[in-house]
Amino acid sequence: LFDEIVYFGDTARVPYGIKDKNTIIRYSLEALEFFKNFEPDILIAACNSVSAHALDELRQNADFPVVGVIEPGVIAAKKRLAPDDEILVIGTNATISSGRYERLLRREGYQNLIPKPTPLFVPLVEEGLYEGPIVEAAMEHYFAGLRPKGVILGCTHFPLLARSFERYFGPETLLIHSGEAISDYLKAELNVTPRSSTPQLKLFASESPERLRSVAARWL
Repeated sequence: LFDEIVYFGDTARVPYGIKDKNTIIRYSLEALEFFKNFEPDILIAACNSVSAHALDELRQNADFPVVGVIEPGVIAAKKRLAPDDEILVIGTNATISSGRYERLLRREGYQNLIPKPTPLFVPLVEEGLYEGPIVEAAMEHYFAGLRPKGVILGCTHFPLLARSFERYFGPETLLIHSGEAISDYLKAELNVTPRSSTPQLKLFASESPERLRSVAARWL
């Protein structure tokens, strides 16, 4: 979609999902000042906790569009799940406690919702543990007895656990994440058109850039 992508990972202060709202807002506004140096066409807050708590403040302080990842996730759910389907919404403590997914889903007619914070998954992904007995034990801890029709992966770390989620829940459960819809959302909402060239990617970290490079190699 873009000629250049600037990615900033706040490696010195993650995870945001265990922080309170005011701290998330403060960290997000500090990151915004960094991004302003690049005169971006658009800012994607690629963190559900930031999207849940700081999106309004980011938009108020930016002179370019700011897009979160929660609304695209809800759009992806609408395309694949019926209003009476049972939906499990998982994410960090900060994301789930905000209630933002629930509010947006209920606005679209979804009522059978199970919001559940699953904070253990973030450090598992950070450690490179995507499969195996530790991941399986965490899933049993959180999901014992649950067999929803859909699971919204309300954290950008969680798609890396997709194979483990699929094995645990089985083929009848659909996995939904905002990455499925963010491209369509940008084109529909902001009239952003795709570019044919491969974008230049610039990675920045607030601490330990080698850690960000390692994680980015798995994500990108």
